[in-house]
Parts: sequence; structure tokens; C-alpha cells
Amino acid sequence: MNANFQRWLQQSIEELKAQNLYKQPPVLESPQGGRVKIGGRWLINLASNNYLGLANDPRVVQAAIDAAQKWGAGAGAVRWLGGTNELYEQLEQKLAEFKKTEAVLVFQSGHNANSGTIPACFGEGDVIISDELNHASIIDGVRLSNAKYKKSEGYVYQHKDMNHLEDILKRCGDFRKRLIVTDGVFSMDGDIAPLPEIVALAEKYDAVVMVDDAHASGVLGEHGSGTTSHFGLYGRVDIQLGTLSKALGVIGGYIAGSRLLKEWLINRARPYLFSTALPPAAIGALLKTVEILMTDPEPMRRLWDNARYWKENLQRLGFDTMGSETPITPVFCGDEAIAQRMEVRLREEGVFTLGIVYPTVPRGKARVRTMPNATHTREDLDEALGAFEKVGKELGIIGRWV
Repeated sequence: MNANFQRWLQQSIEELKAQNLYKQPPVLESPQGGRVKIGGRWLINLASNNYLGLANDPRVVQAAIDAAQKWGAGAGAVRWLGGTNELYEQLEQKLAEFKKTEAVLVFQSGHNANSGTIPACFGEGDVIISDELNHASIIDGVRLSNAKYKKSEGYVYQHKDMNHLEDILKRCGDFRKRLIVTDGVFSMDGDIAPLPEIVALAEKYDAVVMVDDAHASGVLGEHGSGTTSHFGLYGRVDIQLGTLSKALGVIGGYIAGSRLLKEWLINRARPYLFSTALPPAAIGALLKTVEILMTDPEPMRRLWDNARYWKENLQRLGFDTMGSETPITPVFCGDEAIAQRMEVRLREEGVFTLGIVYPTVPRGKARVRTMPNATHTREDLDEALGAFEKVGKELGIIGRWV
């Protein structure tokens, strides 16, 4: 091994630790649920994106087993080289029905869907206009394109600021294509994009709209079909991204839109072309989760009941939840060291949640991110609120910014 490289790695890791930015993933010793086992202890789980509790739903697990027994453990190839079986076709048809779009193309992850779709559709001569708080996977996809996109050149608009967005659009008339891309639900703040205003501006200035509904899928809209449904904008959003790994509880991502968009991505989206397809067990499980979403409103009802109860009581205690409108509920800390310490102390008090620090959020904007889900009981949430109150008082967070 190269000694200089190893020294650089060691020094860089020590710098992260000194700045309170160093992280190590916890190891779960149980399936996902309202409580999880870590280090031999059962903790209330407020760290998971498993919004509807489907990751460990017996119906979903059985569907995965059935698919694996029939189709085998792996896809065996990239999709266009023989990795697309009948289950894939069924899933894409069912998701298109779910999203009320002409077509859907499934990718290996939401990150792959972004990094495959954006550079396949936008390049030299185009401009991409992005919300400043968009997810890292959007940013990565944008950077892979040859379009104009840089904040330093004036193509990133202030968070949800429609006047700023319009100012940028006014300067972009000479580009071949204009893309406005936004998260539907912002993953670290829990607020919702002003999609009706974005769509109206796109139509006024002849721009394409792409919305990343990773955290709106299964959470907002009819049957949880996302922000386009939530705002009644069917047929007015060109590219919709969804994930299959959060509320849907399994793995993967997808792009919903026109048949022409799907046809183009099959031919030009690099993750689709050059990465092995999802295993049959995942596709079988996903068919079951989409069926549950479209026929059973109870998981979404429980999710939103728990989310409202959680937010109202955190705010009553004096925590700053940063204007969250969805189950994603940040508890603002500001200082990175406080957020890291709060994560540790909450775990000692029986609550599993994560301190979020730079580079996931800007420096000085650290927070503890909490995620109530459909599997939590009222007793779970009350116990967790007690832990937050104790630790919040101990660290001097309660009431500091409210």
C-alpha cells in the first residue's frame, strides 16, 4: 500500500474527528421497526426512512421469498442484456398506474435514477436551475452533465424563492433547453417544494420540470403517489423521480414520465445500461408494497397521526423543528458538537436517532433528524419525548431559538 496515501487518509480522518464531523454507522441486530436492537439494547427507532413499516411487513417478506424461489437469487445481467424479467415489466406498469403517467423506468437506486437521467437528457447548450437545498444525488447528476449549472454563475436559486427562480429564468432564454429541478420534500428540513409556482414559471418560460419525490413517495398525494398528486399537477411535471427504498421499504428508484422519456433513458441512461439489475426478490417485494399502497390507506393514516403528534409535542417542549411540514422532523442544534452529543445521549436514554452535520447540511446548521413512522405506538413516542426533554434541558437546546 502507498504510505503517503495512507498517511493522508489518517490525517483526514483525524481532522473530521477534531471538527465533530466523523461518523460511523450503527449496526442493527434486528429488522427495521418502531424499535430496533443495537449493541444488545432495544431502542425506539427514529432514524429510519421506513415510513410505512413495509420493510418488515410479513406480506412483503413473503412476496420476496416467493419471487426468489421462482426466479433465483440474482438478475444475472444488466437490464438490456437479459436482466429484465417479467416481474420488472409488471412493476413498471403498476408504478405507471400508481403515478398516473404513461411510463416508468426502474433503476437500481434513487441516486442512480438521478445520475442517469439528468446527464442523459441535458448537456451542452442547456441550463439546469436547481434549488440550493436539493439532495446530493441531484447535485451529482447535474455535475455529470455538460449543462450550465453552477451557483457561481447564477443558476442555483435560494431555497423555495420563486422570485429568485424567475430572475434566473429571465436570463436563460438563449439556452437550448432549460431544466428546473427540485426535491419534492427536502430530506433534511422536511418542507415541501412550492411545486404549483415552479410549474407555472416553467410553463411561462418554456422550461422542463423535474421533481425528486424520494421523501414524498408513500407520504404525500393520492395513495402516497407524491407531490404531483398532492398539488393536483398531473400531466404538468415532465420528470418524476421516486424511490423504492424508503416508504416502499425495499430498494431501487424509478423515473416516471412519458413513453418517449422511458425509451430515451433505456438507450442513454448509464446506470441502466451498465449496472446489474435488481434481484428478483426485491422486484417481487416491490410489487406487493405498491399493491398495499394502492389498496390500504391505514399505513399512511397511522404515519400522519404519529407525525402530527410528534411535531406538536416537540414544539410544545420548546424545540425548533425548522418549519417541517412532513414526517421528517429536524430538531435544530446549530453546533456540530451539540448535535453529535445529543445523538449519543439520546441513545443512552433509549432513542435511536442521528445527528446530521456538514457536509449533509451547511456548517452551523447541525440538527438531530427524527422520523416517526406508522409502526410507532403512542407509548413509543411518549417515551421518546421524555428522553428528548431530558437531553434537551441537559444540553441547553430547549427554547434557545423559539
